[in-house]
Amino acid sequence: MATVTLLTPLGPLALTGSDAGLSAVTFLNEPAAATAIASIPACLRPAHQQLQAYFNRELREFDLTYAPTFGTDFQRQVWQALTGIGYGRTASYLDVAKLLNNPKSVRAVGAANGQNPLAIVWPCHRVIGADGSLTGYAGGMHRKKWLLEFEQPTRQGGLFG
Repeated sequence: MATVTLLTPLGPLALTGSDAGLSAVTFLNEPAAATAIASIPACLRPAHQQLQAYFNRELREFDLTYAPTFGTDFQRQVWQALTGIGYGRTASYLDVAKLLNNPKSVRAVGAANGQNPLAIVWPCHRVIGADGSLTGYAGGMHRKKWLLEFEQPTRQGGLFG
């Protein structure tokens, strides 16, 4: 396994993976230096490049090989469902549960969402409460709010205001 650090507007992200694919994208809560481009292992270059492009508003959909190191079948189904929530959109936990043909699994969907090993890439930040409220986020609510606002289309004001 290799790990590199990418500096983002939300603080440093640790990207972990191997030749099998990307296994984790984790927010770091302590300052960290960015990994020099020349020392990024080949297995992590696509993830590093795509996350940089995402934060530069040049990429809305990730195309990576994934290799999470844990997760039950149900968690993996939830994480796969997250990839269907498009950029700039949100879904409720109930929406995800219904997508899995298991509307009674709302709490389990929430728990699986909280264990998502691939922050941003598998967009668990796009899952909100059924009433539209922001709910928990393993990376911190301030990051969830920032990501949702970041993904909103630019709104142009009127000519006079």
